[in-house]
Amino acid sequence: MIILRTSPTSPYGRKARIAAAVLGLEDQVNVDWADTRASEGSLYEQNPLAKVPTLLLENGDIVYDSRVALELLDMLAGGGRIIPTGEARISVLTKQAMADGITDAAIQAQIETRNHPEEHWNTVWIERQQGKVNRTLKAFNDQLLPTPAQTNGIPDCAQIALACSLGYLDLRANGDWRRENPELVCWHDAFVEQVPAYNETQAPEMLERS
Repeated sequence: MIILRTSPTSPYGRKARIAAAVLGLEDQVNVDWADTRASEGSLYEQNPLAKVPTLLLENGDIVYDSRVALELLDMLAGGGRIIPTGEARISVLTKQAMADGITDAAIQAQIETRNHPEEHWNTVWIERQQGKVNRTLKAFNDQLLPTPAQTNGIPDCAQIALACSLGYLDLRANGDWRRENPELVCWHDAFVEQVPAYNETQAPEMLERS
């Protein structure tokens, strides 16, 4: 049994949870909630970065971050299922990095606004991070990824990462991304419909709103 250390609201941990589900590995992965706000404890002992997701393998190996976790899960499922082989591999991995970059920048902006009173916000930093988010959302809106149904029936790692990034923006940024990216909204709706694990991994706060 693989132990997946994550938190209920982590978009990166959600990537791994969705991947395990679509790959049929849920019975091999035990989700164990970690306190990512703690300054010490087991997560620090398992991962010096104290970040999630962290995977604890049966042989004692420890794997992180989310991109490596998805590589491992794909390998366990036979390979080439959510991470293509051949010519398509680099393109899909690049799109995954783009989608993760949305989350990275959004989190940086959130840290600034949540940890300081408004009069002490570094507005230049916030605007820089929001610019990264907006530009990358536009890139995805202008050149949509295929939906899972249009590929092999299950989402690839880029599709999973993008859906989780958009879910994070719904959770922490009031879904503001939807106003300027109508095509991406349609893509997201299709992903939600085609991948039941998306709703099954909703953060508690989102479930309370629905």
